[in-house]
Amino acid sequence: MPVNAGAPNIPPAPPVSLPPVAVVVTDLAHRFPGTDTLFEHLTCTLLPGETVAVCGPSGCGKSTLLSILAGWEKPAAGTVERHGIARVGWVFQNPYGVPERTALDHVVFPLLAKGERRGTAEREALDAMGLFDLKYAADRPFSALSGGEAQRLMLARAVCSRPDMLLVDEPTAQLDTRTAHSVSHVLGNLAGQGMIVVVATHDPDTRDACQRIIDLADYAPGGALSGEPGDDQAAPAMASTPAMASIPAKGADHATV
Repeated sequence: MPVNAGAPNIPPAPPVSLPPVAVVVTDLAHRFPGTDTLFEHLTCTLLPGETVAVCGPSGCGKSTLLSILAGWEKPAAGTVERHGIARVGWVFQNPYGVPERTALDHVVFPLLAKGERRGTAEREALDAMGLFDLKYAADRPFSALSGGEAQRLMLARAVCSRPDMLLVDEPTAQLDTRTAHSVSHVLGNLAGQGMIVVVATHDPDTRDACQRIIDLADYAPGGALSGEPGDDQAAPAMASTPAMASIPAKGADHATV
């Protein structure tokens, strides 16, 4: 007779079901050679329809985490699985563009690249610029834009690029308080367009406009969550309000780094 003949017949647990588009981060840690660990034991799942704030003190690894999510940087430990992520957009902290081309040209380009007619593309681009109070600058050359205007221009371009995952690095660093507040709340609603939005920020207003928060201070060695795998936290409720690199994801349907 088998030893465990009297044991109950327990079926195996069913596999975890994920939506078609998701980013699964498991026990992630990173350090650069010769330096201390930035963060460790970071576990979370990023889904379309939500904006996630990555916050923490300067030097804690916010921009590094974005690089790892994009697949540009290999983590020291742990995995990032990208399911159904065919296109990743990145708005850098220091925006860049073609000096002599107009602001509208920069926003309309990804739409033209998708095959839209010029008239339709321009109308959609202007609507995106309107989200960031930038319609007035449509005909200005990029070289004539202020740093804050260029930053908002890249956000508008990101909207028109329609990535599966949008990574935004310190979007309000060059903005005045009023404009930063407006941009923060637009970012908080961008995920409603069906993309995953991850924002690295030190700005409390931007953080509070996001639906979820990953505070890397909690994942620093000796931090609140660094001793064991943990998840992120929900952000405060948000009121509703009406330089981007485009990166083809490695292995569009399912990529792991």
